[in-house]
Amino acid sequence: MSSEEQCELMMSGPDPPPANQLPWYCICHQCKGNQGTKGDPGDRGLPGIPGSPGRRGTTGFRGQPGFVGRQGIKGQKGEEGLKGERGVEGFVGPKGAGGFKGEKGDRGGEGRPGDQGIKGNDGLCPESCEATKGDPGPQGLSGAAGPRGDAGLQGSKGDKGVKGDTGSMGTAGNPGSVGEKGDQGAQGECDCHDGEKGGSGEKGDKGDQGGEGDTGSMGVKGSQGEKGDLGPVGIMGPPGPCMPIVQSAFSAGLAESFPPPNTPVLFTQILNNVQGHYDPATGIYTAPIDGTYIFSYHLSVFQRVLKVGIFLNFQPIVKTTSTTELGTTAHEVILHLSRGDRVWVMVKDEITNGMHAGRETASTFSGFLLHPDRCDMALPRGPPPTKAPGEYIWSPPNTTTTVTPPTKN
Repeated sequence: MSSEEQCELMMSGPDPPPANQLPWYCICHQCKGNQGTKGDPGDRGLPGIPGSPGRRGTTGFRGQPGFVGRQGIKGQKGEEGLKGERGVEGFVGPKGAGGFKGEKGDRGGEGRPGDQGIKGNDGLCPESCEATKGDPGPQGLSGAAGPRGDAGLQGSKGDKGVKGDTGSMGTAGNPGSVGEKGDQGAQGECDCHDGEKGGSGEKGDKGDQGGEGDTGSMGVKGSQGEKGDLGPVGIMGPPGPCMPIVQSAFSAGLAESFPPPNTPVLFTQILNNVQGHYDPATGIYTAPIDGTYIFSYHLSVFQRVLKVGIFLNFQPIVKTTSTTELGTTAHEVILHLSRGDRVWVMVKDEITNGMHAGRETASTFSGFLLHPDRCDMALPRGPPPTKAPGEYIWSPPNTTTTVTPPTKN
């Protein structure tokens, strides 16, 4: 379609556009000549291709807020709703990290020194340097009576007084005068004759008991009798004062491998021996009080079979035999000891002495007081030791022996 036809189509429309909105070529076309007769309306053309969207215009200014309307009539109270079901419990959130500690503030500046005060007036010198006594003031009112004081402490007993000097002897009295000798009386008349013999008198009362006679001479000493049989062991007497605060514990390690047999093993590497009841010089633990104790050993075995046991007062309490030549053996016992009882560890002989200690292995002997006896506890004494001190032997009767199976290392 030509430009002229477009102009004619626009002008022949029901609402022709004003002149300021017509394209320039339509205005020039009107200037070319007189307007011809209006032709018949042509067929409606096909719709044109839609143009591209124009650019977005700028946002307008925000309008002024409207007036707030009057408050409406209060509505009726609604019915109370049903209680809702309890919601699913939420997950506990992670704990927040602790805040950083604030830095220490700077030290404040030192304040300025205060201003010097005003100098006081000079003092006036008195006429004389002698002190003058002022007039006494009026007597004050009597104060309220104070509370009664506490009774004083009883004073200490005074020292014994010094014995006084002996008084002087008084003067001797004057002797009395000798009385006059009286006159001799007249001789009495004698009319004496023998009377008749009286009858037998009644038997007199029993006389008092005579005094104790002198001690007789000592008799000859008799021959000594034979020694009687030993009586049965008596019941242990009540224990001494309770000492519940007593504590006792030790743990010591072996310093040298293959210790000598038939004598207490010396565990000289002290791990704990605060109370000093274990003697590393002898390898013996001495019970400080009557009570229940726990003892144990954990031993390394190397190159030989190991036969070892725990001994109490020269009596074997428990024995173990480890048949492996490379491994460990251990045992633990609970014993009731009296004060002064002694406990130690001992091996049997050189052939069965595989006890070992090194950098990578350790052998230890430990024990501690579980609890002391009560004050009202009285237990029978055990049999006395059959061997005198110093005779350490491997005594087999009435002992418990355990065999430790080989272990894989």
